Amino acid sequence: MTLDDYFSIGVTQDIGSHLLTANEIIAFARKFDPQPFHISEEGAKGTVFGALCASGWHTTSLWMRHNLLHLTPVEWTGTGPKPEFGPSPGFQNLRWLKPAYAGDTIRFSRTTTGHRALASRPGWRLLSGQGEAFNGAGEKIMSMDTAVLVKVA
Repeated sequence: MTLDDYFSIGVTQDIGSHLLTANEIIAFARKFDPQPFHISEEGAKGTVFGALCASGWHTTSLWMRHNLLHLTPVEWTGTGPKPEFGPSPGFQNLRWLKPAYAGDTIRFSRTTTGHRALASRPGWRLLSGQGEAFNGAGEKIMSMDTAVLVKVA
């Protein structure tokens, strides 16, 4: 088994879905993003969105939750120690492409796109990927380039 096989390079994985309720949108927004279109159905009516919608940070947080909940352990059959996932150094190119409204069921996916050795951390690799979220109509509503450190030696 190669690291490419273990990391499922190029394979898009469905990592679950989530039904957004008005109550959870409002609760998240009151705590973290108290803008009118996130905290009140009435307040959202007069905005560009026209209805209560989730904060992009809420959508992104849900992606992370599903990413961790839907890890599919693959048995390591390669040479050397089993790769060990570490922390993420961050993400890039986060885009909130369309709003996620109360009542929407959001579907999440991830695609691992590659990995490379880290000169600054011998024995570690940087695993790169793409995280995405889609609304019930199949429209992409969120995307980001992801990264995670993986110890391989």
